[in-house]
Amino acid sequence: MATTNTDTTTSRTVIEPLLTFDPTLHSHTPIKSIATNSQSFIYLGTSSGSLLLLSINSDTPNDKTPSTKDPNSTLDDPNSTLDFDVPFRNVSFIKSISVGDSAVETVLLLDEIGKVIVLSDGLLFLTDSGLVQPVKKLGFLKGVSLITKRVKSSESECSDLSGFSSLEGSSASSRILSRLGGGVRGNGVKDFVQKSEGDYVFAVVAGKKLMLIELRVVPNDKEVDLLVLKEMQCIDGAKTIVWINDSIIVGTVIGYSLFSCITGQSGVIFTLPDVSSLPFLKLLWKEKKVLLVVDNVGIIVDEHGQPVGGSLVFRKGPDSVGELASYVMVVRDGKIELYHKKSGDCVQTVSFGSEGFGPCIVADEESGNGKLVAVATPTKVIFYRRVPIEEQIKDLLRKKNFKEAVSLVEELKSDGEISNEMLSFVHAQIGFLLLFDLHFEEAVNHFLQSETMQPSEVFPFIMRDPNRWSLLVPRNRYWGLHPPPAPLEDVVDDGLMAIQRAIFLKKAGVDTTVNEDFLLNPPTRADLLELAIKNMSRSLPPIVTTDILRALNRIDDMEKLASSGNSCIVEELETLLDESGHLRTLAFLYASKGMSSKALTIWRILAKNYSSGLWKDPALEHELPDGNTNVISGTEVAATEASKILEELCDQDLVLQHLGWIADVNPVLTVQVLTSEKRVDQLSPDEVIASIDPKKVEILQRYLQWLIEDQESCDTQFHTLYALSLAKSAIETFEVESTSQGPYDGRLEETAISDLGGNSIFQSPVRDRLQIFLQSSDLYDPEEVLDLIEGSELWLEKAILYRKLGQETLVLQILALKLEDSEAAEQYCAEIGRPDAYMQLLDMYLDPQNGKEPMFNAAVRLLHNHGESLDPLQVLETLSPDMPLQLASDTILRMLRARLHHHRQGQIVHNLSRALNVDAKLARLEERSRHVQINDESLCDSCHARLGTKLFAMYPDDTVVCYKCFRRLGESTSVTGRDFKRDPLIKPSWLVTR
Repeated sequence: MATTNTDTTTSRTVIEPLLTFDPTLHSHTPIKSIATNSQSFIYLGTSSGSLLLLSINSDTPNDKTPSTKDPNSTLDDPNSTLDFDVPFRNVSFIKSISVGDSAVETVLLLDEIGKVIVLSDGLLFLTDSGLVQPVKKLGFLKGVSLITKRVKSSESECSDLSGFSSLEGSSASSRILSRLGGGVRGNGVKDFVQKSEGDYVFAVVAGKKLMLIELRVVPNDKEVDLLVLKEMQCIDGAKTIVWINDSIIVGTVIGYSLFSCITGQSGVIFTLPDVSSLPFLKLLWKEKKVLLVVDNVGIIVDEHGQPVGGSLVFRKGPDSVGELASYVMVVRDGKIELYHKKSGDCVQTVSFGSEGFGPCIVADEESGNGKLVAVATPTKVIFYRRVPIEEQIKDLLRKKNFKEAVSLVEELKSDGEISNEMLSFVHAQIGFLLLFDLHFEEAVNHFLQSETMQPSEVFPFIMRDPNRWSLLVPRNRYWGLHPPPAPLEDVVDDGLMAIQRAIFLKKAGVDTTVNEDFLLNPPTRADLLELAIKNMSRSLPPIVTTDILRALNRIDDMEKLASSGNSCIVEELETLLDESGHLRTLAFLYASKGMSSKALTIWRILAKNYSSGLWKDPALEHELPDGNTNVISGTEVAATEASKILEELCDQDLVLQHLGWIADVNPVLTVQVLTSEKRVDQLSPDEVIASIDPKKVEILQRYLQWLIEDQESCDTQFHTLYALSLAKSAIETFEVESTSQGPYDGRLEETAISDLGGNSIFQSPVRDRLQIFLQSSDLYDPEEVLDLIEGSELWLEKAILYRKLGQETLVLQILALKLEDSEAAEQYCAEIGRPDAYMQLLDMYLDPQNGKEPMFNAAVRLLHNHGESLDPLQVLETLSPDMPLQLASDTILRMLRARLHHHRQGQIVHNLSRALNVDAKLARLEERSRHVQINDESLCDSCHARLGTKLFAMYPDDTVVCYKCFRRLGESTSVTGRDFKRDPLIKPSWLVTR
């Protein structure tokens, strides 16, 4: 047979034409129905009532056909199928029989018992699968319009119908026919095949009746019997029917309804629009679900009529629907469209005729996983085979459609059609194709997703043979879609040549498969090699990656790999790295594996050799925020890396062991180590303080500051030690400043006190820090600090300490006479809060002693600011005869006026107070002299009881209550709710009017 010419529009190639059969050679009427089974036998029903049997065979002379079999035997094992992966096959016409003069509307295959039921002209006919035996008319059934057999998803979800009586629920005619031989006879017992109902049970629609029929076969296969299991009322105008488990779904022009084969009850699934195409039901054998078609939309429902998953939207309403593995086949207008069941995407369109070709019918295998489908047109039958999965994937890979290929294999994996090894194999294959297309990052991503690919498979791309890894490279066989492995330099060179050719062809108008980005912006060889090595190292074992990076002199990548979370085996790498001189990489590796002691030892050796000049200093340029660059020496880099380890280390002995050499390099790093919050258990302060070099004063001070301020330590020992250290530094700084010639030189000398001026820890001067601490802390010993600075010129610090000790006179002397800070002295007097403090300060100003001249201006300032607080007489007695009168006259005059003003103000307040006292006494007297008259008609303002001779009380607002209510309300709250303690009642008098 010649194959048909098809036009295929597709993103995948799922099916391809296999054979074409011309039925007009054997029947001159159009094909009305078609059915196929898993043994590749095809049954064609024609409009003239003929039933044709075809068989697809391989091109071998030993193939058997049903015509050569024993007539009494059934067909081959239903589980045996032909290998349709072999494309060279032919279709054979086996036999044709006549069922009647009317069209064969439905062909129902009962493979398990080797029978075929044919629906024609409202009657059911039975024959064998090989069409050898004569056609028999089945019993009493007439006017049958639809027939379907029961499909079970599982035995547990199906009810057993074998217990149903043939007489239960049946009509009178059915009962009569049962007695006459249409069912189990009562005058004799037939030896029927005893088997659980399954393919023996089917449902028919005859008029408005829906009947469940059981087909019973005698062992000699010469007699069959029909048994009506149940009869129920159906909907008029049924067009399509499907029976799954205990549910029968019927489609009419009105809508779809669901019937229960157990109870006979029915319900509407949904109704169809007024204007719509005919209903169509398709049983999806693989999932045991049902596809309901409404115009151009397919809805997948379960046995209860509930939608499951999404809908399938077709381009047009279908003539027929088939199933092939994970796809739904829709036939209309000479085209086959394949839709994926889960995604709903149309993955392939195959054309086999022009539009208006006529109605078409599609038949598939009932297993749901078949490889053959047949499409019958009025004049021919076209057979399609499912393209092998491997060929589908290869086709997508050849087209460079890698995403679609991955999507396909993942779908197949979820459907259980391929193994996890196959999925890994495809990922590896895609990775090699992407690698030769110069997409290195995507290639390695696919390598890493493959569970079966060995990292050693990429060795030939990195290092030329022979090398120490040559024997580890497996000889895996792929599909031959990519060139053999070659060094990356060769791969990049070949890829660049392909890009240049593609650019030339594109100018000539020829399309290529080269990536469009490469054509618009061709990459450079150096960039591609850099990207290749960077990504390929991700897929290699650590020891191999390190060896390769070392060979390629990629020190940065090697150190980055060693410092990251890796699976390196230290024992295999430490000798290699040590002998090659890559101690930095070895230190990073030790640190990543928690071997801190060895890592710190290496960093110490590196810092020592860099600083001594034995090794070349690998200085680094560090960009500052202001845009400038700062050169960091190799010694400082080593100290920085060591400090990162020590910041998290809880081993106190190891931390203190390496603290000294880091302090020599950079004291700031030392402070970061000591004050780190990253470690779980903090270091012992006493041990740390004892281990700090006495010459590293700033480190000690910063550590003590951290203990006091950040850790809120209340240990007086630490406070005193911090104060003494600051005081000693302040004295040294003051002495340096006093010997310097200018303030600029003094600042330089102060900075020079630190061992490394460029790495000074503090930004503020030491005296500022000392003064702030002496004022803020109350936990240090002021006498001990005072003994240290007693002979120095730190007068402000002395004043703070004397103030802590309560020696007011000494504080005033220092502020007023030594520092000549009048404002601070007056403020201290205000803190003391006694007038005699100002007089004491005035005496100091007027009589400084020790040969110092009187400070008349300061004295005048004091009198001007606080003269009203001083006794004028004492001031006059204190003033020196030598003080110029013009300096003190105005001030003394103001003092006298203020004194007189204060005296008169006091008299006014005194007289007002006396008047208020007299007024209060008068009001109290008036209240006590008030009279209240109570008679028999007087009532309590609270309980409204008659007072009579009862004891009563009256509140300031003139409310009267009985004694019982008075006890309940209390003394201060009246009946009106007014609380006189919180809201007193003020009555007008001669002095107070409101």
